[in-house]
Amino acid sequence: MMGVGLIQAQAIGLGAIIVVFVVALFVIFLLASAVRIVKEYERGVIFRLGRVLGRAKGPGLIFLIPIVDKMVKVQLRTVSSAVPPQEVITRDNVPARVDAVIYFRVLDPNRSVLEVEDYILATSQISQTTLRSVLGQKDLDDLLTNRETINEELQVIIDEHTEPWGVKVSAVEVRDVVIPQTMQRSMAGQAEAERERRAKIISAEGEYQASERLRQAADRLASPTALQLRLFQTLTEVASENNSTIILPVPIDLFRPYLEASNGSGNGHVRQPRARRREEEEAERLYAEAVGEARSEQQAVQELAPDDTNSSVASRLVEDATMPSEERPLDEEPPRRPGPS
Repeated sequence: MMGVGLIQAQAIGLGAIIVVFVVALFVIFLLASAVRIVKEYERGVIFRLGRVLGRAKGPGLIFLIPIVDKMVKVQLRTVSSAVPPQEVITRDNVPARVDAVIYFRVLDPNRSVLEVEDYILATSQISQTTLRSVLGQKDLDDLLTNRETINEELQVIIDEHTEPWGVKVSAVEVRDVVIPQTMQRSMAGQAEAERERRAKIISAEGEYQASERLRQAADRLASPTALQLRLFQTLTEVASENNSTIILPVPIDLFRPYLEASNGSGNGHVRQPRARRREEEEAERLYAEAVGEARSEQQAVQELAPDDTNSSVASRLVEDATMPSEERPLDEEPPRRPGPS
C-alpha cells in the first residue's frame, strides 16, 4: 500500500509540474503577443475586434491586448518599383518596347491598408496601364527627345490614381525605349543626312567669310607697293622650304610703273598720236588755203570774161584746183587761163 501511495504522489507532482510549465508558456505567449516593437521607418495600424484604433502607432514599444488587438505594419520609406516592359504603338504608328521605374511612398498608413489590398501591386498595375495609354498618344520623336515632359505627365496621372490609397508618387522615369532594327537604320540614315547638311552649311559659311576677308585683303593690296611687299613675303615663305626651283607667276601690272618710268618708253606712245594730229591739222589748213585761192581766181576770171564760155572754163579751173592730184587723169592737160585780149 505504501508503494502505491508513493507512485500516486509522484504522478501528482509530475502533473503539477507539467501544468505549471504549460501556464508559463501561455503567459510568455500572451506577453509576446501583447508587446510589439515598431521601427522608425514603420507605422502600426491597430485593429481591435476588427475596428481601427485611430491613427497609426509608432515608432517604439507598443502594447496590445492579446487575442483582441491585431497590428499591421506599414513602411514609410520610398519604394522603387520597376514597371515591366510594355509594347506600345506611338501616334505615328511606330511599335516600341518601353519600360520605366516608379518611385512612391506611403503618406497615410491607415488608407494604404483600408483602401487597397496591396498598395505596391496596385501602384505597379496602374503604372503599366498609364504608361501604355500616355505613350500611345506621343510621336516617336517626342518619346526620344522630350523624356522630361513625358515623365512629368506620367507622374501627375499616376499620382492622381494613387492619392485615395494614401500613396504619393514622387517620380516616374522612362528607362529604355527599344524600336525595331529597320527603324533604327532609318533614323541612323536621317541623322547622317542631317550631319552632312550641317557640314555643308558650315563649309559654305566658312567660304563666305573667307571671301569677305579676301575682298578686304584685295582692297588693301590695291597699290603696286602692297603687291610687291606681298610678293616678297611669298618668296620668303617658299625659300624657307629649301627648294631648288621656284616658279612664281608675276602679273604684268606689277611692272607697269617701272616700264612707264623707263627712258622714252612712256613718251613714245604719247608723241605718236600728237604728231599725227598735227599733220592732219596742217593738211586741213593747206586744203583750206588752196580752196580760197581757187575761189579768188574764179572771181577774177568772171570779172574779165563774163560770157558763158569763160564761166565754164573758170568753173573747170576751180574744180581742177580743188581736186587732188592723185584723182586727176594723166592724159588730161590742165586748162590754160585765158589771157587778156
